[in-house]
Amino acid sequence: MTPRRHATVTTERQLKTAAIMLAAQCKVMSRILKRTGLPPPRDFPADFSGLAKIVVGQQLSTQSAAAIWTRVAEALFPFTPDAIQAASDSDLKRLGLSDGKIRTLRALTRAVLDEGLDFEALNAANDLVIVERLTAIHGIGPWTADIYILFALGRRDAFAPGDLALQLAAQHHFKLENRPTAEELERIAERWRPARAVAARLLWADYAFARRALLGKAQQTIRTKTNKLLK
Repeated sequence: MTPRRHATVTTERQLKTAAIMLAAQCKVMSRILKRTGLPPPRDFPADFSGLAKIVVGQQLSTQSAAAIWTRVAEALFPFTPDAIQAASDSDLKRLGLSDGKIRTLRALTRAVLDEGLDFEALNAANDLVIVERLTAIHGIGPWTADIYILFALGRRDAFAPGDLALQLAAQHHFKLENRPTAEELERIAERWRPARAVAARLLWADYAFARRALLGKAQQTIRTKTNKLLK
């Protein structure tokens, strides 16, 4: 039997086509696309290293995550389950990894070396199976699994309803009184099928745009007040 192929967005042309389609069917997406342009690429290898990179970046800023991952990848090159297994906890801590992330990386390593986690088979499975398999590993929750499907597998209709930035962006654009729960955001995102992954990328880009704008205003206010004090 030929394995089912999942629709993906892995090229700039595919991303642009899907973004234009979303903008035509949703005013929110149209407004975001005009403001931010195409979202930047955020791709991870669809293997052990890609999932580990997502784990390392959990709950960290993009800059901090990139810095720590660079140290980890360089120190443990080539980055494999065997490399993690051979490294001591103190070695991993010196690279900037927290105790929790070390435990998760070790659990992921055991899943591959001892429990037969096969990324080739995993990557061919449907989204629900992938989430179920990955969340059975200590320290990996639905968000991590969703991000793997989004950015490692590049599936066009993947989504991450538990992501805080997506929830805040949706609250802002839909003028909601409260930040939507994962279940509520899942329902909101139905309007963006079959390209919810592209909608997520646009919402992330818009959230980053808004944060930069707020930071710029804050810095301008500080400069203005400083100048007045100096006069």
